Amino acid sequence: MRGERVSAFCLTEPDAGSDLTNVRTMAVAQEDGSWIINGLKTWVTNGPVADHFTVLCQTRPDRKMRGQNFFIIDRNTPGVSVSPKFPLVGTRSTEISELALTDVVLPADAMLCPPGRGLHNLLSILAEIRTMTAALALGLARAAYQAAFQYARERSAFGRTINKYQLIQEKISKMATQIWASELMLYRTTSLIDRQVPCMREANMVKYYATETACYCSDEATRILGAYAYSMEYPVQRFYRDNRFLLYGGGTHEILMGNIAREVGFV
Repeated sequence: MRGERVSAFCLTEPDAGSDLTNVRTMAVAQEDGSWIINGLKTWVTNGPVADHFTVLCQTRPDRKMRGQNFFIIDRNTPGVSVSPKFPLVGTRSTEISELALTDVVLPADAMLCPPGRGLHNLLSILAEIRTMTAALALGLARAAYQAAFQYARERSAFGRTINKYQLIQEKISKMATQIWASELMLYRTTSLIDRQVPCMREANMVKYYATETACYCSDEATRILGAYAYSMEYPVQRFYRDNRFLLYGGGTHEILMGNIAREVGFV
């Protein structure tokens, strides 16, 4: 909590991304109260540099998701192996890897929450992760908007700066409106989290909307900059690459759409 150690959050597995009911990393209780962990996690953000890992494990396969719980695992624990970092299209300042756990022995107090509370904690954490991802998306959308805004006021074509053309004005107007809507949704959701009010529906909605806004704004920024957006000299190409990761992190939008439909009582 003091920021002296780097942590990593480990949910995803090769066969369990959106489908967390299929988590196969297993924690087996021993007679002395300790646990033995075996499994493989992938797409672990901070994996190559983390000091410890918060790992979702299955403790009671017969209870499915209600049998899951989190364990805190130190990087130096015997049986912990971290792969080299993944080469990425974007978000290159974030190091991502796999985490392999082979007969890792943990004490009883390594379990994050009491038995039977793992699902509650998972849903709470997912709501916070999705809201955080929306905040990342809002920042990216703003950066793309500001870059396009500045460029359009400086770039001249056919005798005047391109901000004087209605099609460019339309792009900037839509970007600004979607950014404002994302900001309002984000502040509403974070206020619910601060008050410890359940907000999975709102988290799903703001993650979806803000991230789509980031994709829209970064794409429109590349159109406003034209060929210069294809140059590594300008930051717009980075915004365009980085926004793709936000589409997947914290839950794909295809999954979120199904969740939202259920949460509003449609199905």
